[in-house]
Amino acid sequence: MVQGNWTSVTVFFFLGFSHYPRIEVTIFVLCLLMYLITLLGNTILISITILDSHLHTPMYFFLSNLSFLDIWYTSSALTPMLANFVSGKNTISFSGCAFQMYFSLAMGSTECVLLSMMAYDRYVAICNPLRYPIIMNRRVCVQIAGSSWATGCLTALMETGPVIHLSLCGNNIINHFICEILAVLKMACGDTAMVQLIMLVISVLLLPLPMLLICVSYASILFNILRISSVDGRSKAFSTCAAHLTVVVLFYGTALSMYLKPSSVNSQEIDKFMALIYAGLTPMLNPIIYSLRNNEVKMAVKKLLIRNPFSAILTSVFK
Repeated sequence: MVQGNWTSVTVFFFLGFSHYPRIEVTIFVLCLLMYLITLLGNTILISITILDSHLHTPMYFFLSNLSFLDIWYTSSALTPMLANFVSGKNTISFSGCAFQMYFSLAMGSTECVLLSMMAYDRYVAICNPLRYPIIMNRRVCVQIAGSSWATGCLTALMETGPVIHLSLCGNNIINHFICEILAVLKMACGDTAMVQLIMLVISVLLLPLPMLLICVSYASILFNILRISSVDGRSKAFSTCAAHLTVVVLFYGTALSMYLKPSSVNSQEIDKFMALIYAGLTPMLNPIIYSLRNNEVKMAVKKLLIRNPFSAILTSVFK
């Protein structure tokens, strides 16, 4: 089989979900709905966070960062897939594939770090409320958000760089719906041990460790919740924590099953559906679970509607 490097390849072809012709249209419709809901929910959250001064707090600062991240994360993964399905081409250029692989990794890695920092923020707010304004001041929040973005972009570069310099075995067909790094790596010839080692180290640092921090933070939060005398207060707090942990388990669980599974396990078809969960479903759920259920956010939306001259029309429509 003839070998060639990435620069000798001008275009890649996606197999996508062509192995499932009966449900391919259903997958397209579901992905389109997830993408539209993600755009709407996260755009609303970013808008009200900026416009309502009552939401200028560390929690909503991080949530707006997460929303901005999710918009780009989902767009990098689902938009090309939806466009390819409509056009019927299922192709991507060399540069487009390299950019998509890097961008998806950067956004996903950033979210791994950011979610753990958000859990720490909630831990400080609930377990150490008196010192919360001092610990989580504006400068610290900006540093945490900036370090999350820098970590995600740097680790993605460390993973993508070595992969695009690998030789390909005369094959330009990617068994995925995006340029996912594991799918691209399976097309490579020669020794990939060093690349796999780099990916393993980064995956361990960005997946189980942040997830452990989140679990410890929420365990401490739940311990403090048990001290709440109000039954309604405990019930509301438990409901919120359970919702947050559900999103965390979905995101980290699917990513862990993909990036830390044994190399002997070949589950490319399963990986495609896993990618839909962490790149499509969780970004859609994040604004709903983390913020749009909150009374503060609901009140902010009502205030914006009242200021809107068309609020009467909107009220009558949704009455």
